[in-house]
Amino acid sequence: MVERSLAGKITHFYGRIGVAVVELKGALKVGDSIEIEGASTKLSQKVASMQVNHKEVSACKSGDDIGLKVDGKVHEGDMVYKV
Repeated sequence: MVERSLAGKITHFYGRIGVAVVELKGALKVGDSIEIEGASTKLSQKVASMQVNHKEVSACKSGDDIGLKVDGKVHEGDMVYKV
């Protein structure tokens, strides 16, 4: 079993540009492996790009609201786990 920890929760999804807004509950950095899960969502990917206030960042901390480039469709309320 792969150990994982809660990284955050999706609060908005911009489908046209493939970006999710994530309210972080833990630290996250570019290169981390994540899983996004919800009622109809199961997605695994590496963090390739994150932004805070429209500025590219390489690491974020708990409490930050970030824009995260995602590889598929996600939904508000989906949970983000760091693997």
